[in-house]
Amino acid sequence: MSVKGKFVPVMITPFKENKEIDYKQLTALTEFYLKAGAKGLFANCLSSEMFELTEAERIAITRHVVEVAAGQVPVVSTGTFGGAISSQAEFVKKIYDTGADAVIAITSLLAEEHESDEILDARVEELLGLTGNIPLGFYECPVPYKRVLSPEQLKSYVDSGKVVYHKDTSLDIDSVTRKIELTKGKKFELYDAYMVNAVASQQAGAAGLSCIQGNFVPELVVWLCDHFADASMQPSVETVQQFFVDNMDVMHNVYPIIAKYFLQKRGFEINLTTRRDVGQFTDTIAADIDAFYNRYQALKAEIGLTDLSF
Repeated sequence: MSVKGKFVPVMITPFKENKEIDYKQLTALTEFYLKAGAKGLFANCLSSEMFELTEAERIAITRHVVEVAAGQVPVVSTGTFGGAISSQAEFVKKIYDTGADAVIAITSLLAEEHESDEILDARVEELLGLTGNIPLGFYECPVPYKRVLSPEQLKSYVDSGKVVYHKDTSLDIDSVTRKIELTKGKKFELYDAYMVNAVASQQAGAAGLSCIQGNFVPELVVWLCDHFADASMQPSVETVQQFFVDNMDVMHNVYPIIAKYFLQKRGFEINLTTRRDVGQFTDTIAADIDAFYNRYQALKAEIGLTDLSF
C-alpha cells in the first residue's frame, strides 16, 4: 500500500452581502472540505480573513467548524494576534476552549521584523510556559510579514513536547526536508503550503499539504496526497503536479474573491463578498478563472477524477 499524505484546507469565510458571517454557508463549506477528503481543517487563518474578524468572531467561527466537523477530523485555529505574550496566551486558551485540537501561533506576530531570532525564541518559551498542556503549532503567515523558522529553531520548539503542527511557507524544499529530518520521531506534523513542491515535500516525509489551492479544487489536492507515492500512477502524478505549477499565479490574484467565484462556477452557493481589501475583481481576472476552470475540467477527465456535487 502506498503512503498517503493528508490535506488540511486553509478555510475561507463566507460572508453575506452586508459582510456578516454566513454561518449556513460556513456549514456547507466545512462539509464540502470533508466530502473532498480533507483530513483536518485550519479555521480562522489568513484565508479566513482572520485579521478582519473580531475576537468574538474568531472564536465563533472556530467553534462552528469544530461542531460541524464533529470529531471526524482535527481542527486547528489561530490563537495569536499580537500584543503582550501574556495576552496572546489568554486568547490561545479561548481558542482551545472551542474544542480545537491545536492552536496555531503566527511567527510574525511573536516578534517584529527587526527583532532577532533570540527574541522570538524567548517569546515562544514564554508562550509555551503560559499555555499549559495546550498543543500548539506554528504558521509562517506572510502577514504582517513572513518570518520563516530555521530547521534548528523549529526543532527546539518541537523538542518542548508541546508543538505538534507546522504550516511551512518557506518555499524551500531543502529547508522543508531538513525540518522533517530534525523532528523525526516526534508527535509532530509538517504541512507544506507551496504546491510547486507538493510531491517533493511529501516524498521527503511531510504529513501533507495545507494550501490555498484547496479552496478551488480540494479533491484534486486530495488526489495528489493519495497518489504521490503510488509507483503505478507516476505519469498522472507528474501531470497533476505540473498543473498546479502552471496555474499557480491565477489562483493568487485578488484572492480569496477568486476562490469564491470559482466555487460559484462549481455550483456552490457563496457570495463574493470579502472584508479584506484584495483589489478589484475585473472582467479580465474573471476570464482568467474561467479559463482555469476549463483546464481543470480537462484535467479531471484525463485522470478520471469525479467532481463533487453540492
